[in-house]
Formats: sequence, structure tokens, C-alpha cells
Amino acid sequence: MPLPFLTADRAIETADDLALPFDDRDRWRRPYRPGPWRVGVAALWLLLASFVLFAAVVIAATSSRSEAGVILGIALAVIAGALRLLRVGVWVSARGLRRVGFFGTRTTPWDQVAAVRTVQQPVRWLGLPRTVQGQALILVRRDRGGQDAPTLLTTHNADFLARPGSFDRAADTVEAWAAENRRG
Repeated sequence: MPLPFLTADRAIETADDLALPFDDRDRWRRPYRPGPWRVGVAALWLLLASFVLFAAVVIAATSSRSEAGVILGIALAVIAGALRLLRVGVWVSARGLRRVGFFGTRTTPWDQVAAVRTVQQPVRWLGLPRTVQGQALILVRRDRGGQDAPTLLTTHNADFLARPGSFDRAADTVEAWAAENRRG
């Protein structure tokens, strides 16, 4: 009994370059997957939150509810921090480019983007003050010229540390979005 859906020798009927019918270009999307460092730290925070939630239940059962409420609030803050950490990165849509940081978000419409390019420069290692030589994807805005170009991605941030191929693919994808959607 042949199982054609399990074989690799059948012809592919669809072209790879066509957009999927459910592909909404106006929806914000991250053109790369979060890296293992970012996911690992968020998982550790969620593990810590589970212990804190368990402590809140124990405190609620044995002590006052107000103390349990404080501990529950701490656990919810840790969970919110872990979820925010997973959202940090560069997001693109047909409307523009969005840099999501831990404490803030900046959106740049495509008509204000002059260039998105990869440069060789000193970059921060995992966001810490220590700098190392690496590559960075920078955003050059029309209203600011070349000075103060914000860094979008680096080879040594939490998404791409020890994954240079992933950085290259992500940078190429963001540059392609910029080239496709920029006006003028």
C-alpha cells in the first residue's frame, strides 16, 4: 500500500515564491525566530514565577491573604517580564519597521527609512556594556541622515549569539522588506 504523502519523490505542485493565501502583510511579524539565549532566560523566569506562585498558594493557605496577594503580584510581574522579553526584537509589516525593546517600542514608517544595511562595528555582547567586534543591522532614517543610526540586530545579541547564519538570514529578510516597501 503506497503512502504518497510520506514519500519525498513526488512532485511539488506549488511554487515556493508565491505568498500563502493567509499571509497578511499588514500584520506585524518578526522575520526570524527568537534565539536560544532569549528563550532560555524567559524559561528560567517562568520557572521562577511558578515557584513564586506556589509560595503564594502556601502563604494564602497558612497566613493572610494580603501577603499572598503581594507574592501573587510579584509572580505576575515576573511572568509579564518573561513575556515581554520574548517580544523584544525587530518586527516588520507593510506599514513600517518596529523596534521592540524591553521598556519601549519605536515604529518607523517605511517612507521615513532611507536605508537598512549591515555594517561591521563594535557591538554590545548580550546587551551588556562589554563590546566586541561584530556585525550590526542599522536603520538610517531620512530625517536624521547618517548620524545616530539605531542598531536593529547584532551578531552578539540574545537572538544571534553563536548563530552567524541566522543573523545573515534575518538581516537579509529585514533588508528585503525595506527595499520592497520603501518609497522614493
